[in-house]
Amino acid sequence: MKKAIFIACAISFLVMSCKEKTNESVTTTEQETAVEKGSSYNVDEVESFVKWTGYHKGGLNPRFGIVKTTGSLSSENNEITGGTFTMDMNSVLTDEKSVDPAISDGKTASDLDVHLKNADFFDVAKYPTSTFSITSVKKLENPSVEATHTVSGNLKIKDKTVNVSFPAKITETENQITLQSKFSINRLDWGLNYVAEGDPKDWIISKDIDLELNIKANKSK
Repeated sequence: MKKAIFIACAISFLVMSCKEKTNESVTTTEQETAVEKGSSYNVDEVESFVKWTGYHKGGLNPRFGIVKTTGSLSSENNEITGGTFTMDMNSVLTDEKSVDPAISDGKTASDLDVHLKNADFFDVAKYPTSTFSITSVKKLENPSVEATHTVSGNLKIKDKTVNVSFPAKITETENQITLQSKFSINRLDWGLNYVAEGDPKDWIISKDIDLELNIKANKSK
C-alpha cells in the first residue's frame, strides 16, 4: 500500500511539474530578423509594460517589478509580420511590496534598483537598453485561452543576443494589437551573473527569471 501511494504521489508530482513548465521558453542562437510588412502599430508606452520576477534559490523571496518599453509591430492580413521592442533599463523599478526591509537587513526596493542597475547585473551606464526583435510568429495548432501563437525573437541584453521562443496570446483588431505572455528565461544564457560566474554569492540567486509581457500597440495614423 505504501508503495502504491508513493507511486501515485510521484505521478502527481510529474503531472504538476509538466503543467508548471508549459510557459517555459526555448532558446537558440541568434536568428535572422523578420521582414516587417503591412501596417505599422506603435507600442502604447503608458499601457504597455514588461514585468520581471526574480527569486532566491528554491523560489524563495521573490523580487518583482517592471521595466518600460517602446517599439512597434507590423501586421498584414491580421497576422504579425515583425516588430521590435526596446526596454529602457534605466527604468527598472522594483515593486516595494516585494522587499520587506524588516527581513532584508534594512534594504529597500530602491536599494535593489541601484543594485540591478550597477555593473553587478545590467550595468545600465554601459548598456542603457535591451531589445527584442521578432524573427517569427506562428499560430499554435491547438490554441488556448492563454496562448494562440508562438513568438520567437532575438533578445539582446548587454552584449549578448539569444533567440528565445515563447507562447503568447495575440489579439488583433483594425486599430490595435495586444500581445500577452508569461514565460521564464535562464539569466545565465545572457551572462547575467552576480559578481562573477561561479562566485558563491551567485549561488543564492535562482537562474530563472519570469517575464510577463503586456503589450498594446495602436495603428499608426
